[in-house]
Amino acid sequence: MFRWQIFSDMVAISRRILWEWKRTRRMLIFWLVFPTLMLLLFGLIYAGGKGTARSFDATAPGILIGAALFFSCLGGPTTILIAERERHTLRRLLISPLHPAGYFLGILLAHLYIAFIQTLIVYGIAYLFGGRFHGAIWLGGLIVFLSVAAYVGLGFFFGARLARRTEDATGPIAAVGVPLLVLGGTFFPLSILPDYLLTIAYLDPVLHMNEALRAVSASGAG
Repeated sequence: MFRWQIFSDMVAISRRILWEWKRTRRMLIFWLVFPTLMLLLFGLIYAGGKGTARSFDATAPGILIGAALFFSCLGGPTTILIAERERHTLRRLLISPLHPAGYFLGILLAHLYIAFIQTLIVYGIAYLFGGRFHGAIWLGGLIVFLSVAAYVGLGFFFGARLARRTEDATGPIAAVGVPLLVLGGTFFPLSILPDYLLTIAYLDPVLHMNEALRAVSASGAG
């Protein structure tokens, strides 16, 4: 009965969030258009040195983990919690029979759905330019799942502890996000970094997410 309540709450929260996104649409459009543009931009930039197919092989994992999932799955939970607080629905949710685990898992499930669509778009575009997923699909899926879970957890923390209003959300996400993405090898190869920045980069969790998916996707690991 307890597990069924969590499952039921998770599905209900997920459907509620997806319906809200469908109604407003702006966030969905940004989350789908932004990684598309970034993949085309950097894929074509690096095509001159590597060839188009190899360029999109190498670029797609970083764009998916860094540009797509980072902004949707970290920024999404933050804005959800802030919106609930501003509409005064968060307090009602807290005193309702809703299980806290069901609430968090519902947010996670909604973002996994978005992540699935983003993954299809990124690798669909890469495929059109000759890129391929060379490794084990199940392992790539596991890396994406763990990345989404990590981002959603961090976004949940930002929304619950650091950002109280909508205008407060942009600052922390940008301040944390931009350095993480740059040092994580999302847009540029790590070989251009000086040694002292490379040492710092290895402390960046985004780097290890990018490298893990790139090893599976571009290098055929697994």
